Amino acid sequence: MEVKTYRVTGYMLISHDRYPTWQKFTKEVRGVDEKDALEKVYSILGSNHKLKRYHIRVESVEEIDPGESRNPFIRQLAQAERIVKP
Repeated sequence: MEVKTYRVTGYMLISHDRYPTWQKFTKEVRGVDEKDALEKVYSILGSNHKLKRYHIRVESVEEIDPGESRNPFIRQLAQAERIVKP
């Protein structure tokens, strides 16, 4: 299995209880396929912003070249030849 880099864009509902506002987001994640990348984005947004899945609207999931990623951590991770756990 080859791990690829994906860019996921969409909208998330911020302050859903007081003043609901849809805010645009773009996340770059690594995953085996689009479904795996989408699950990772749901997990990240849910944990960081306390959002449920129905508060997240995904517009697109596209595979990108790791070199064009805006996230430096993703670029470094894609260049690594192997990962060694301590």
